[in-house]
Amino acid sequence: MERPAEPLWVNSSCANGSLLTLTCLSWQTICQVIGNVSPTVSPHENLTLDADWMVQIENKYGFYIGLALAIFSSFLIGSSVILKKKGLLRLVEKGGTRAGDGGHGYLKDWLWWAGLLTMGGGEAANFAAYAFAPATIVTPLGALSVLISSILSSYLLGERLNLLGKLGCMLSIVGSTVLVIHAPEEEEVTTLDEMSSKLKEPGFLVYAGILLVICLILIFFVAPRYGQTNILVYLTICSVIGAFSVSSVKGLGIAIKGFFAHRPVLQNPLTWILVLTLVASITTQINYLNKALDIFNTSMVFPIYYVLFTTIVITTSVILFKEWVTMSVTDIIGTVCGFLTIILGVFLLHVFKDVHLNLRTLPQLLQNTDQAQVIKDDKNILIELDHSGTPVDNKPKVFMIYS
Repeated sequence: MERPAEPLWVNSSCANGSLLTLTCLSWQTICQVIGNVSPTVSPHENLTLDADWMVQIENKYGFYIGLALAIFSSFLIGSSVILKKKGLLRLVEKGGTRAGDGGHGYLKDWLWWAGLLTMGGGEAANFAAYAFAPATIVTPLGALSVLISSILSSYLLGERLNLLGKLGCMLSIVGSTVLVIHAPEEEEVTTLDEMSSKLKEPGFLVYAGILLVICLILIFFVAPRYGQTNILVYLTICSVIGAFSVSSVKGLGIAIKGFFAHRPVLQNPLTWILVLTLVASITTQINYLNKALDIFNTSMVFPIYYVLFTTIVITTSVILFKEWVTMSVTDIIGTVCGFLTIILGVFLLHVFKDVHLNLRTLPQLLQNTDQAQVIKDDKNILIELDHSGTPVDNKPKVFMIYS
């Protein structure tokens, strides 16, 4: 005869306050046994547990955590450039072979290693920021690292920051503030299952196919012919590949959160697909970005790359994650204006960094450009001297004067 099931209240393992784990397919939940429940509480009502504090914090402060991580990442990456530059300068002072000449003496300098570790920490913080905040807000805030490195270099490296550079810094700060105020705060994708359904949508499949075809054409046909002469070729390849890398980072951030929530993300094939996509895309980006930096001026490479990369990432975010669906028209306009303001600030900071312009030389420059021109009377002047440098031929000229 089969033994009847033991009542729940008799089982010592289900005492008041104990936790029970319920698993169904890929979902897992933790329940807590509560004794002396008030009769006013419905048996079908969900009770919020204190043990679920991580989910509560993420729901309330997830956007601000992602925002703080993005800003902290920019600070670390901007500072790392200064530390590595300091290490390279100390190598030159000691008489070592410069890195540009093939020397590797900087590997013995702790300042250079500190800069490398700082950059690694910044990239890790940036990776984590994508798991909490929308890509629309994380990617454009990467421009703050340029601002921080420019400010620190003017104080720690003795490099001059001219008037246009300071104006660019102010515009970058204003643009970032406007972008944060109007950026979407709601996250549309929270699990790998939702991410998988988003990736399978026809709109994104067509968009990803177009980007992949463009990238292959640029790599195999355009780059071998025009890559050495046109700055847009290599940078466009890096930017188009960036759409896949940022999407992979976003998906892996969701997978990491699911792993700490005890979800079987490692058994999900999408996790490993995202890892392989991220490795391939980052490798390609680094390769072609190094080619662009080796051939073209850095002051032109970074602003153009920032504009192309951020524009494609925002477009990908709109199509894949639909982070702009819940935004009002005012917030969309504010986000676009903030992004354009950051672009203007980055261009002023980089393109005109070699122009010697400050508040002292500005009045003299304006005075030279506003000099009064000589008033010419066509009745008295027959020939206007040409100082353009073009040679004057010796052929006879005939001038006719009309009264």
